[in-house]
Amino acid sequence: MFTTPTGTVLDPRNLTRAFKSILKANDLPMIRIHDLRHSCATPLLAQGVSPRVVMETLGHSQVSLTLNTYSHVLPALQEEAVSKMHSILVGS
Repeated sequence: MFTTPTGTVLDPRNLTRAFKSILKANDLPMIRIHDLRHSCATPLLAQGVSPRVVMETLGHSQVSLTLNTYSHVLPALQEEAVSKMHSILVGS
């Protein structure tokens, strides 16, 4: 929930307007506020942060929801895991 400086609930339209203004002022692509969740979760998972930590950060109730939602990141993580296993087994 977002509030005004006086503590009242911020109207969703005003939040969207303010968010778009910040994006424009910083020459960033126009995305939805909800897309910020993806902008948080995807890099964290790609950097190897525990899915459990990402789940808690996003407020998901189950790690399966996090993994199912961001499964597009998993192939790269699987490739990294295979590479690490190869290094362990082969020694190089």
